[in-house]
Amino acid sequence: MSKGISLEEIKKFWPEKAPDINIVQKYVSKYEKEIIVIKYGGNVLIDRNVFNNFISDIYVLNKLGISIIVVHGGGPRIKRELEKKNISSKFINGLRVTSKDIIDTVEEVLIDFNHDIVNSLKKLGSDAVSFHTKNSNIIEVEPEREELGFVGIPKKININSIEETLSKNKIPIIAPLGLGKNNQTFNINGDTAASAIAKKLRSRRLILMTNVEGVYDDKKNLISEIKPFDIENLIKWKIVEGGMIPKIENCVDAVENGVRGVVILDGRKPHSVLHEIFSDTGSGTLIRK
Repeated sequence: MSKGISLEEIKKFWPEKAPDINIVQKYVSKYEKEIIVIKYGGNVLIDRNVFNNFISDIYVLNKLGISIIVVHGGGPRIKRELEKKNISSKFINGLRVTSKDIIDTVEEVLIDFNHDIVNSLKKLGSDAVSFHTKNSNIIEVEPEREELGFVGIPKKININSIEETLSKNKIPIIAPLGLGKNNQTFNINGDTAASAIAKKLRSRRLILMTNVEGVYDDKKNLISEIKPFDIENLIKWKIVEGGMIPKIENCVDAVENGVRGVVILDGRKPHSVLHEIFSDTGSGTLIRK
């Protein structure tokens, strides 16, 4: 917690529908000297009310002195911009083939959204710093598969810039973009980028904000906590299917490689991030060993 901050001070910026303010100090102590990586993506990117709620939560965490890194996606915004430009997309197994025309639009949209997040946080009073391919690039990539075009997977991450930003109580806002050979820009799956950063920093939590509550069992009930082995069974039994499979596989990879726990939660719910961090029950599905 920011040194010297009192309960009376916290009351000035604590949201109305957030968890019980009287237990905040307990959880801030829990996350002291820890890092939380938050990936903000999926359809929650479009709704401005959801966006403002997300910005509010990040601002609160920053005011409390908790070290937060935000990695954002941009799929729906990219789709909308490509349609405006009449650029058609081809998909291979659900992955967008990224041509030269498309990567230019992807970069433009992601950088614009990155600056939107930074400026929105600054308006509230939190200092945030942009990281993308045109400004302090921190991700070196290699092509994922030739047929996918300019789609990359992280090869090297410059964590020094991230750690320096966090040490000043500023929030790194990272676009899922990276540079390959000859400074060519590549798009990176948002979950993959967030997971790679969380693994490199051995973060306490990786939180994936999306438009589902979390992982469901065979009766469609939300699973509050699950281990990697049980996740494999859900995929094998086809309880987890489609686009959720790569997301889940990223989660398992993260917890197997240094991240203490990964949470999938519904970013549409008011203050879902605060409810996850400042309560024992959480607000999504926690995956950990």
